[in-house]
Amino acid sequence: MPKFTIMGFLLSFAVALFLVASSVNAGSEAPFIVAHKKATLNRINSGTEKLSVSINIYNQGSAAAYDVSLSDDSWSPEIFSIISGNTSTSWERLDVGSVLSHSFELVTTTKSVFYTTPAVVKFRVPTKAALQEAYSTPVLPLDILSDKPRESTLGLNLMGKYGNLVSVISLVVLFVYMLVNPPPKSNATKGSKKRR
Repeated sequence: MPKFTIMGFLLSFAVALFLVASSVNAGSEAPFIVAHKKATLNRINSGTEKLSVSINIYNQGSAAAYDVSLSDDSWSPEIFSIISGNTSTSWERLDVGSVLSHSFELVTTTKSVFYTTPAVVKFRVPTKAALQEAYSTPVLPLDILSDKPRESTLGLNLMGKYGNLVSVISLVVLFVYMLVNPPPKSNATKGSKKRR
């Protein structure tokens, strides 16, 4: 009996702790910024690759963010040249549940493996004097002008397009095969029929 009392106490304590945390969270309205950075390499010719960078900034919080600025200065000018857009920009406001998008394109002729840093998002919250910062998701190392061929996505595309159809046809064929060729009856079943 004491075991159930201790479990009941622990359960009620956990529920009370959750309710206190929820009420504190609900009382503090603030933006929660999530930034997703994506970079895609495309070979233009044998010695040049174009890099397309896109950054999406989401506000998952409970209040708007003001004076939002984005800076992505990790692209070395010795390796990359900007061909369209800017690596930094700003907006007046990011409302709750909204998204801001920014993109730019770079070109490179230098063969290397390049490691980029996350983009920095700065924003103002009315209840705090200092600017707040958030960082984008990291990007995997970029293998620029690599000699290895790019992975073919033909198999994945075909599987995505026709995978369900192949599965259904396989099941129908298996069902028809089972109807045409029923499994053989076991000897135990034959013996029980002879005894009767």
